Amino acid sequence: MRERLSSYGPSLRQQVSEPLESLRLLGRRAVLALLGIAVGCAAVVALMNIGHNAEAQAMAVFRNMGSDVLVATVHPPAGSQMSPYPASVPDMRGLADTLPDIRSLSALTITSLESRIGGRSINTLLAGVNPALASVLDLQLAQGRFLSEFDTNSTHAVIGAHLVEELAAKGVAVAPGTRVQLGGYLFQIVGVLHPRGPNPLLTMSVDDSILVPLEGMSRLLPAPAINTVLVRARNSEVLESLALALPSHLQSLLPGQQIEVQVPRQLLAGIAQQSHLFSWLLAGLGGISLIVGGVGVMNVMLMNVSERRREIGVRMALGARPRDIASLFLSEAIALTTLGALAGALVGVAAAWLFVTLSGGAEFSFSPLSLVLGMGSSVLAGLFFGLSPARAAARLQPVRALRDD
Repeated sequence: MRERLSSYGPSLRQQVSEPLESLRLLGRRAVLALLGIAVGCAAVVALMNIGHNAEAQAMAVFRNMGSDVLVATVHPPAGSQMSPYPASVPDMRGLADTLPDIRSLSALTITSLESRIGGRSINTLLAGVNPALASVLDLQLAQGRFLSEFDTNSTHAVIGAHLVEELAAKGVAVAPGTRVQLGGYLFQIVGVLHPRGPNPLLTMSVDDSILVPLEGMSRLLPAPAINTVLVRARNSEVLESLALALPSHLQSLLPGQQIEVQVPRQLLAGIAQQSHLFSWLLAGLGGISLIVGGVGVMNVMLMNVSERRREIGVRMALGARPRDIASLFLSEAIALTTLGALAGALVGVAAAWLFVTLSGGAEFSFSPLSLVLGMGSSVLAGLFFGLSPARAAARLQPVRALRDD
């Protein structure tokens, strides 16, 4: 007896085939409702993937700095009329002995200067650096070598990759041994860097700059000033304590200057949090489209119930229970939204990939959460907005339903 009762009602095959057949009979109305869900799901998936890729690209830029690097910005106090501190005076190398947590460091003095290479005049960024800069920023060389301690009083220079490409486009080949005129001095290129990528914490791009010995900047500028000090810690665990100790030691070397120390890792955590919040905000905007699509599903299902009143009456007269009727119409709504979610997910991923590719971003990074959230919310929308039509169908009286034409 229990086996008979448990087998009462539509089979699994009927529960799957009947909703699909009903949707086929709905024709254009089902297609329009499906499109509404597809647009909503596509919006959620696309916007979440775009936000995910924006976060990944922002994180990648800061990761290029390294998790164990500090950036100290040096500038005169606000309203100060004092002259810049000469770059050739302070000996930054002594800091590594004073603060044992420092692995390597380099001071930078940055300016813009007209240079002449191969008969071409271009306006370039010029940076006076210490030889340890290669270790601090993990710079790689495509050709030649980097500056060394023996280049202190020499007229040697290292050139960035993008600047080499720009000159090559103008017909000027640059390689170790090429001479470049900076101000009234002739410098010799001893190395060409590999592309490094942008660094948001520096006021210069290494790829677009010419690097010369820090001490040699006094030849080119009447009063060169240290703009930045880059410090690489021995490990990331001592970064916070080193950031607290560094300003006072730099103050003793650069009296009268204002020192601000930035920790890329802290900025990285802040950007990750903001980007994560931005992704969810975009998902919420896409969810509004999904709600509109869900309302369309409810309207189609209510019209479907109204047109099938006699069918509902016949089913009830033949023994169908109210829950069987509710289950039938609810499964139709879920089937409609599931098909729309599948189509929308494909369109959303394709749209996000196209946007990231055309915007010149890095390699597309797919967010699995966007698929789960987009399709899951679409199915839940079908369940929620299908409840009202399903309950309306289950509450019909068989006698009244059979009397309808």
